[in-house]
Amino acid sequence: MNGQTNRTRREQWAEAVKPILESVEARGDAALLEWTTQFDGVDVIETVDLETFEPPDAYRELTEALTLAAERIRTFHARQQRQDDVFEDEMFRLGRRFMPLDSVGVYVPGGTAVYPSSVLMNIIPAKVAGVKRVVMVTPPKQGGIDLSLLIAAKIAGADECYLVGGAQAVAALAFGTETISAVDKIVGPGNAYVATAKSLVSHFVGIDSVAGPSEVLIIADETANPRWVAADLLAQAEHDVEATALALVTTSEQAEAIRSELDKQLLDLPRRDIAVEALKRGGVLVKTKAAAIRYANDMAAEHVQLAVTDPADYMAQIRHGGSFFLGHEAAEAFGDYIAGPNHVLPTSGTARFSSGLSVDDFYRRQTFLEMTAIDEAVTRAAIRIARQEQLEGHARAMAVRLEDV
Repeated sequence: MNGQTNRTRREQWAEAVKPILESVEARGDAALLEWTTQFDGVDVIETVDLETFEPPDAYRELTEALTLAAERIRTFHARQQRQDDVFEDEMFRLGRRFMPLDSVGVYVPGGTAVYPSSVLMNIIPAKVAGVKRVVMVTPPKQGGIDLSLLIAAKIAGADECYLVGGAQAVAALAFGTETISAVDKIVGPGNAYVATAKSLVSHFVGIDSVAGPSEVLIIADETANPRWVAADLLAQAEHDVEATALALVTTSEQAEAIRSELDKQLLDLPRRDIAVEALKRGGVLVKTKAAAIRYANDMAAEHVQLAVTDPADYMAQIRHGGSFFLGHEAAEAFGDYIAGPNHVLPTSGTARFSSGLSVDDFYRRQTFLEMTAIDEAVTRAAIRIARQEQLEGHARAMAVRLEDV
């Protein structure tokens, strides 16, 4: 797809989304309900009481699995908590403090596939940072919400949950309605309309990112297990027809072995058609080690899996990647669910300049200064700079203090 086509599609999405955002901003619940009825066939804005919600017995094993995953994710992210920093020099007491956001909205898709793991990954860092109010929104469904999402939300510590979705839910979080109070930041994945809505409201609230299709780049040497590499490629390819699942291998024999395994494993894969289509965007290529490293740096993939004997050496040379998975055993799927690091990662080459979701995304960094003395040399230097910029008022605000000491 060329740039012009991409631009046209983005413009079409924006044209569809803007009236939704504007109407919810202007008319609140009334507009939110109209759009929910039109798109989801539900004529009520339902609130879920997470405090009284209890998982049914039939979900006991899933609850235990999500609880274990949450514990590991919470432990990893707790190490990212920030401490205020203060120091003094000859003139100032200086520092910065980290203030958690007051409120965060988490968008959770509710289409053909549901991802309780993403509920954990988006809510837990916010709660670890100290966000007091975390609001989850997810589209209503005729058959009712998938209970796995509610179980994950309760385990992660969500404070509020509303069954609304689409661009109208993003508008409600950004602008507030009678039922849903506005938040300070919106995170979480969604379809093209949700992503467009997040982008358009980013002037009013913070957002995490506008994520693209998922990606994995696997670099595998001759010691890699072809069966494992094929399985890892399919784990990514089954996400979406737009996903990228690519392996770079060192020998043509290894490439053929992996392709053979792909054919075998595709036979009974439930999401086979999706994976087959996605593999057209990736597959298996033969590269030298040096060429593979160059390719990885150019691609800046969301996931970089190093199925090689010396993964640390490879990682030292690969500057760009959302998250790294080192060694033959480290399937990227472990990172999706239970290892601990966040699976919300930069896509589409944005790993060149951005990072995965973390506790840092839910802090505001504030600096402060206190005068402990007035140093003449420092003050006169500041005055000289102000006058160079022709801001005499600035210069005088400092000079008057020097004169009155």
